[in-house]
Amino acid sequence: MGEKEHLHKRRMIIVSLGFWVFMLITELIIPLNMIGLGDYFLKNSGPKKINKLFGYRTSMSMKNEETWKFAHRYVGKLWRIMGWITLPLSVGATLLVLENEIVDVGMFGGVLIVVQAALIVSSIIPTEIALKKHFDKNGNRRA
Repeated sequence: MGEKEHLHKRRMIIVSLGFWVFMLITELIIPLNMIGLGDYFLKNSGPKKINKLFGYRTSMSMKNEETWKFAHRYVGKLWRIMGWITLPLSVGATLLVLENEIVDVGMFGGVLIVVQAALIVSSIIPTEIALKKHFDKNGNRRA
């Protein structure tokens, strides 16, 4: 192998590794946010005031202060657990594609991010079930 080919191969390895690191960082954004927001929601029961900009916002969670706090504590616990599970799984799975082609790493990363996003969205279901179990349709706590 000539010097030119050797330099080209080295550059490709550096580019591939750089892209892999970029994808790893990107894939950790959702789990780290789940952990961080989960902790915040658990400790603070979400934002202090019911609002339409930040927090777990559904019609049931926004009925009153009690449903607001309940929903945030519940989803906070879910997100924290899900975040701590998906964080090492994401790192481990991404390690499996370390030596793959850039296109494969990108495709894998895209699929992984979609799965992570689906987990966040799926947390609505158990949270709404818990809200309906503990509160009536007007937001009054059930006996």
